[in-house]
Amino acid sequence: MLIAQEKRKTNIAEYILYMWQVEDLIRAHQFNIDLIEENLISQYSQPAKIKNEVRDWYANLLLMMYREGIRERGHLSILKTLVAEMTDLHIRLLNNDEERQYQEIARKASDYIEEFRNKTLNPDAGDIETCLNALYGLLLLRLKKQSVSRETEVAMASFSRLLAILSQIFLQVERGEREL
Repeated sequence: MLIAQEKRKTNIAEYILYMWQVEDLIRAHQFNIDLIEENLISQYSQPAKIKNEVRDWYANLLLMMYREGIRERGHLSILKTLVAEMTDLHIRLLNNDEERQYQEIARKASDYIEEFRNKTLNPDAGDIETCLNALYGLLLLRLKKQSVSRETEVAMASFSRLLAILSQIFLQVERGEREL
């Protein structure tokens, strides 16, 4: 909860990736809040009040996942909405003549995005969802201590750069600091 709150304020792409990881942690703990508390929440060096808030946060996510029918796989509708909003912003930036820098970053990532999309089980995913899926896959590989090729590292770096810039603009627009 604490990390999620901070990431939501600072980097929307990192927030989404973090929340996908939380969804997987909930699944790995078989939607059992007691196991989550024992294995995850108890590790926080926080006062009991904060730990209770974190427990409630996990319990609410668990319930939302259960109600939305994503026990096995899939993502919460609130996260899907954020991905859709990022995609909409991405498209608006690509179509805005004043956004040359963003368009250049997107162009550099585009071949890698297409290549990754063709290798996945989700060929209809948009560019932003594809980048997020690729980076989440990289996170999982790193957690398993598996190596990746140099070409994959280059592709992931281009995705990271694109999402970092998009996240920055997203938060500026959301705060009313920038209009498109």
